Amino acid sequence: MNTTHSVTLAIQREIKTLMDRVMERVLQSDPFIKEQHHAQKPLYAALVPDEIFKGSHFERRFVTPFGGVWEKLAQVVANEVHGECVLGKTVNGTIAAERLRRIQEVLNNLEHSTSKQAKATPNWQEELTYIKKGKGSLIPVSVVCDIYIHNIKNNECYAFELKAPLPNSDQTKVSKEKLFKLLAMNETPITNAYYALPYNPYGQNKADYKWSFPRRWFDMCNDPCVLIGDEFWDFIGGEGTYKAFIKEVNELGLIYREKIYREYLGIEPPADSTFNYRLQ
Repeated sequence: MNTTHSVTLAIQREIKTLMDRVMERVLQSDPFIKEQHHAQKPLYAALVPDEIFKGSHFERRFVTPFGGVWEKLAQVVANEVHGECVLGKTVNGTIAAERLRRIQEVLNNLEHSTSKQAKATPNWQEELTYIKKGKGSLIPVSVVCDIYIHNIKNNECYAFELKAPLPNSDQTKVSKEKLFKLLAMNETPITNAYYALPYNPYGQNKADYKWSFPRRWFDMCNDPCVLIGDEFWDFIGGEGTYKAFIKEVNELGLIYREKIYREYLGIEPPADSTFNYRLQ
């Protein structure tokens, strides 16, 4: 079995496991019971059709297990290709005191303007070079990585801050600080560190990404530490991983959407194209 095929099967297996768990819950162990809903929320039931609350019942039981789906999918892909992937791994090390000061200086300059100086423009390479020139006594530091990958063949290690496609400003600032610290460590165990988004909601090209909040901290189109959509998946799983992921989601989507319509909602799927929504 080649790597691409094993990655495809790993993606398929993970999504099916999560979806089958959701379907078992809403159809068998924790179904929507109309009579119980009427008894518990008579005012709501008198004003709003049951179907609205039945949809909410499903949504709550779907969103929670799928909340960390991107990290789980990245882990199964990376395990297949690199050999080891850990979520939430703590990396310990030491950083020179001046490097720590410079990290805060760089972040402050990106966040605030002064009477003498406008806000800085993000430039990952210049910022990291400036930080690494700092010296001083070594201070213990710990950084928790969203995703840590160890390639057991070449012994290289990669850290990722994997965020939802529309992150807020504070989340992004924290992520950038963590990347700086990982790469500023004395004898860092990390080969490289990245800020990653699982897909681009604005289009297929990196230049299409328009969400403003992370752009305050990264040059989202040009910083080499930023990976969006196919760049991220192909990096951790090899060329073609993102396309394989999209293909599996869309094929499984047809099966589960039909099952949800017929078995959960008790209605036939619509005949028009809305039934065939596909992830791009």
